[in-house]
Amino acid sequence: MHSKCCQPKKLTLCLLFLISALALLSSLAFLQISSEPLGKDQYSPISDPKIKVMLEDEKLLYEISDEFQPSLISPPGIRTDEFTDKNGYSADSEPNIKQGNPKDAVLKVFMYNLPPEFHFGMLDWKPENSVWPTNLTEIPRYPGGLNLQHSPEYWLTLDLLSSNIPGRSSPSSARRVENSKEADFFFVPFFSSLSYNRHSKVETPGHKSRNELLQEKLVHFLMGQEVWRRSGGKNHVIVMHHPNSMVIAREQLRSAMFIVADFGRYSPLIGNVEKDVVAPYKHVVPSFAKDFSSFESRNILLFFQGALFRKHGGYIRQKLYALLKDEKEVHFTSGNTQRNGIRAATEGMRSSKFCLNIAGDTPSSNRLFDAIASHCVPVIISDEIELPYEDVLDYTEFCIFVQSADAVKKGFLIRLLNSVKKEEWTRMWQKLKEVSHHFEYQYPVQPDDAVHMIWKAVARKLPSVRLSLHKGKRYSRSWLAKHRDSFFSLQKLDRG
Repeated sequence: MHSKCCQPKKLTLCLLFLISALALLSSLAFLQISSEPLGKDQYSPISDPKIKVMLEDEKLLYEISDEFQPSLISPPGIRTDEFTDKNGYSADSEPNIKQGNPKDAVLKVFMYNLPPEFHFGMLDWKPENSVWPTNLTEIPRYPGGLNLQHSPEYWLTLDLLSSNIPGRSSPSSARRVENSKEADFFFVPFFSSLSYNRHSKVETPGHKSRNELLQEKLVHFLMGQEVWRRSGGKNHVIVMHHPNSMVIAREQLRSAMFIVADFGRYSPLIGNVEKDVVAPYKHVVPSFAKDFSSFESRNILLFFQGALFRKHGGYIRQKLYALLKDEKEVHFTSGNTQRNGIRAATEGMRSSKFCLNIAGDTPSSNRLFDAIASHCVPVIISDEIELPYEDVLDYTEFCIFVQSADAVKKGFLIRLLNSVKKEEWTRMWQKLKEVSHHFEYQYPVQPDDAVHMIWKAVARKLPSVRLSLHKGKRYSRSWLAKHRDSFFSLQKLDRG
């Protein structure tokens, strides 16, 4: 038997009654929640870190950021006043991204004054009432060997520190600004590759390594910066050149621009060529400053010296070794970066027409940049490699690319290289001599060297960063209007 309220004639009245009852219960629940202190799992639009609401004489003033980020205090040992410039502006100030051609622009970069433990303190530098070395003619040296090849963090930081020295004669693609409101980008001076190489070992079982603690501390600080929350970190630049650097913090900082060696150990959502900048390794063999060699004087056809057994894509090295080890005019041996290994590699590359660059544990290898410094035409066998400044450099003018599937075919590689005649090889060799300075790290910087080229690559990303920031603001006014009544209701309750 049906109840009277559900009979067809009274169906409409019944539904209206139920809707009214539900609305009343929702209102009571809302009033109960808003009258009590918020627990960590409770939500109120006023407490939402995405929105800052201020009411003055019933006029709503608002500020909307691009990302939901918690409001955090500075980590222990880092004071927020350490990051305030001389004009009283902190890194929280609104960035003013300048218009103009990014190819010609000098980037304005605000560099955080992170404590020395994040940078020069790792080089045993002892601060004297300053976060940074004040005498830039006596700077701490970066460690050699394998450490040195992942040192862009060091050279970029030095360039910013010296960018405003009176009478500086070297060119500047990036200038450090003390007023953060002028900044195009915010540079995070963390020597993350050195931190990985030196401080990844866990000293006490059950505890975290110093490298891990520094990453956590850095994330904690950056997430607490208003400029990070406002932009979602998109206008920040972080160097993580070693493939294993910043592995703990990468995902949390993924919206920032990374300066990397390659993307072999990155998810495409965390690191990619559209967002980030690929920087060259620092070569470990000496530069070939006075190269008077020729096609005839370089009597080795193909040279490779390095580890034969690698993980992931590096399996191809073993296959190529089996194919090439007995070929005439081919030098294919194992080697290392110890002193004798570097000397042998230097002599071998300078005596060779072509030098193999084969994928290792990741798609890139320092061997490519050793070959460029030696003016030995690189033969790149790495299907997933991304190369520095390839948007302005045509690598096919001085490199030969071979797909892995072709390289492991018996006789293919030797036939290919023998087909390169003297005139073509000489053109590539001449081009190597012309472009090799683009891969030199040095201090002070020189025109269009590696540091100069990296800053230019960052500048070329500026329009896309600006576009993303501007598009993120599209619906801020509409979003606020949608929730306007709720804000006023909460404000009245608060006053009551």
